[in-house]
Order: sequence, then C-alpha cells, then structure tokens
Amino acid sequence: MSDNPAPTAPPVRRSHGWIAWLIVVAMALVAGAWGWTQWQARSARESEQQADAGQRLDALEGRIDAIRRDQRSQLQRLQQADATNRVLRDEVLGIGQRSSLIEDTVSKLADPDRHGEQALRLDEAELLLNMAQQRLLIAGDLDGARRAYVLAGNVLDGIDDPAYLSLRQTLQQERAGVDALGTEPRVRAMAELDAFAQTISTAPVEAHSNVPVDAPWWRRAFATLIDVQPSDRTVAVQPADRIAAASGLQLEISLARAAAERRDEAGFRTALQRAEGWMTRLWPPSPMLDRQRAQLRQIAARELSLSLPTLGSTLQQLRQLRAAG
Repeated sequence: MSDNPAPTAPPVRRSHGWIAWLIVVAMALVAGAWGWTQWQARSARESEQQADAGQRLDALEGRIDAIRRDQRSQLQRLQQADATNRVLRDEVLGIGQRSSLIEDTVSKLADPDRHGEQALRLDEAELLLNMAQQRLLIAGDLDGARRAYVLAGNVLDGIDDPAYLSLRQTLQQERAGVDALGTEPRVRAMAELDAFAQTISTAPVEAHSNVPVDAPWWRRAFATLIDVQPSDRTVAVQPADRIAAASGLQLEISLARAAAERRDEAGFRTALQRAEGWMTRLWPPSPMLDRQRAQLRQIAARELSLSLPTLGSTLQQLRQLRAAG
C-alpha cells in the first residue's frame, strides 16, 4: 500500500445559494411588478367601463326625457285632435239639422195643400206680430207697434182662406186697444215729471222780517239783526238752506225719472214721496203748496207699464191655427 492519502472532493461554494435566493427574489419582484401592472390595467379598464356606463346612463336618461316630451306632445296633439273632432261632429250635426229643416220647409212649400204663398204670408204676419209685441213690452214704442200691426193686417188681408177670418177680427180688436192707449204710460209719466221739475224755480221766498209798519221803533231797529221764528218751522229761509233743499228735490226727481225709465214703480213712488218731503222745505203752507203736492201725488199714481188685456192675443191665435193645420 502506498503511503499517499486518497483524494477528496472539493468543498461546495456557498455563493451558489445566494445566487439562487437572488434569482427567487428577482422572480418574485418580476411577478409582483407584473401583477401590479395587471392590477393597474384592470383598474383603468374598470374606471373606463364605469365612466362609459355613466355616459351611457346619462344618454339613456336624456333619451327617456325626450321620449316623455314626445309623449306629452303627442298627448296634447291627441287632445287637440279630439276637441277638433268634437267641433267638427257638432258642426256636421248642425249642418244635418239645418238640412232637415230646409228639406222640411221645401216640402211644406211644395205641398199643394199648404199653399206655399200662404205659408210665407203667415210667417211674415207672425214675425210682424211678434215684433209689435216686443216693441210694446221692451221698448215701449207705441208708434212702432202700431206700424207693425198695420203691416200684419195688410199681410193677413192677402190670405183668402176662410179659416183665418177670425184671426183678422182678433187683430182688429188688438189694434183698437193699442190705438186707445194714446201715449205710452212711462213716457207720459216722465214728461209730466219733467214739467213739474221746472216749477221748482217758482217757489216763493219768505221775507226775513215780518215786522208790521206800526211796530215800536226798537222792534223795527233790531228786526234786521234778530230773526224770531217758530220752533216748529220747516221752511228754509237762508239762501244756503234753500239751495240744499232745491238740490235734494232735483235729486229725488232725477231718481224718480231713472226708476220710470226702467219701469220700477216702487222706486218711482218712493222717490216722489221723498221729493214731497223736500217741497215742505221750499214752500210755506199755502194753496200753492197744496196744488204742487197734489200734482206730485197724481204723477206718483201713474202706471209705468202697459195694461192691455188683448196684447198678444192675435199672435197666440195664429200659432194655434198653424199648429192645428
């Protein structure tokens, strides 16, 4: 055997372990960086997706608002169209009714039994009688009513049908009643009231001093300074009092005239009663005052409305004859 020792393996260097650890750490850092990058990218994509979703939501809300506006506009148009249709439907119905009336009128005129000319004359007479009645009741125009009655009589004279003979007699009676009225009651009362109002300026003024000539000198001397009057005296003596009394009387007469214009008999008589009270402030007790008060009471007793029992009898009889025919 040799004395040389056997060879041994060289020792493993510890630097190789550190390198492995470095590689592992590097790989971990690379993996972390890659994960961080992926997380950032995913976060960015999610933010973009959220922003895009918000924009889409806003756009969707805008579209919904636009659709709602369009819906309201369409609803208004439908309502307008519905109203227009109702108006057109009413107009069509009115046209249909007028057409039926025209056809009825034409058929009546074409009917030989009804005598078209006679129907026209009856229509004209009815219109004139209705006009005469309105002129009397509404306007109080006796002259216009008389002319309308004359025209209606001329129209009825052209009808030879014996069924309308009694109608002409009734018209003559009604015309006679209207002619007997003379003047329209309201116009007559207002004319009398105007004539009475002009007599106010003739009210006498009492002297301030009624001292006899043979009175003592001291009484005649102080008569212009002291005016002794009874305590129950109501006649106005001072100019201002007489002006106020005359103004009050004129005011009551104006109110009575306005009441007569609208045929208010109660207001007319009440105003004249108050006017009679003002007269006692202008006139002293005398026959003249009694005459004035009697005249005022006579005016107050006037009727303001027409009283004609036969008024409208011809028109009523004409309508009954036409309805029966």
